[in-house]
Amino acid sequence: MKVAFATTDGINVDEHFGRAGMFAVYELTHENYSFLELRKFADGLDSAIVETRGLGELHDDRVQSKVDKLADCKIIYLTEIGGPSAARLIKKGIMPVKVKESVTIEDSMKRLLDTVKGTPPPWLKKALNMNSN
Repeated sequence: MKVAFATTDGINVDEHFGRAGMFAVYELTHENYSFLELRKFADGLDSAIVETRGLGELHDDRVQSKVDKLADCKIIYLTEIGGPSAARLIKKGIMPVKVKESVTIEDSMKRLLDTVKGTPPPWLKKALNMNSN
């Protein structure tokens, strides 16, 4: 199962979904996890989304494009996300996970792996089983 993290530095979960110019993508199995890639949408802020805010369909299309490019991920960690963007992720089968404050990606992956090895919630169990087929 792929997990993505909205990040400014590839180390911390420290960015809003829409503003994020980069997502670190990891592979999570029942036993371990590994780094796969950095998916770059922009250098720094994703101005294609930030600058079209309030412009209706143009903004919506750009947000949808980002969602589509992350559609192979089952979980996305972020600091903030707007309701419409969260709904788009959920519709694609992606669970947005909001962190209250900046945390390291490493700590987040360790906690997620512990959850997977223990008693994962139903949505996580389903995401893992869908991926293992």
